[in-house]
Amino acid sequence: MGVKAWDIIKSEVRDDYKIFRLRVDTAKSPRTEGVHEFYILESPDWVNVIPITREGLVVLVRQFRHGTKEVTLEIPGGLVEPGDSPEDAARRELLEETGYSAPHFLYLGAVAPNPAFLNNRCHTFLAKDATRIQMQSQDEKEDIEVLTCPLEEVKELIRKGEITHSLVIAAFYRLFVEGTPESLLTEE
Repeated sequence: MGVKAWDIIKSEVRDDYKIFRLRVDTAKSPRTEGVHEFYILESPDWVNVIPITREGLVVLVRQFRHGTKEVTLEIPGGLVEPGDSPEDAARRELLEETGYSAPHFLYLGAVAPNPAFLNNRCHTFLAKDATRIQMQSQDEKEDIEVLTCPLEEVKELIRKGEITHSLVIAAFYRLFVEGTPESLLTEE
């Protein structure tokens, strides 16, 4: 038998908040025949970038996050804008947030940030041979500090709770399970 998809009876966008829209789906359970409402946040896809310099340093960003009211240690990332591919967005976000660029971008995969109520994906890229080419170009809602650390220290930063953003941890998981970071960095 297995789990079956629910029949969507009605789907309605209720509100638009610029970075996400609230959609309410009315759906029927294939098991119980019960009808229920589900609240879905429709959001564009997101990107995360793990920029690594030729010296093996990871470029990180530190910024205040309003959701948790904490300063967090992360990797560059952001929204995939209309008309952009995920790689275009990754290149743009890396440059804007850090001033770094990279000639080689390797797609590491995507995750569903929370499929219970979000409809988007977060795509992760490894940016190899990252080099600072300009100053950051932050918008008026950003206050980002750029720092670097050796790649081999990232696991300890996660273990000690200095990196807590789940999508950043998922990005590093992708990097470390794709193969050894050394093999990814030398692969063309």
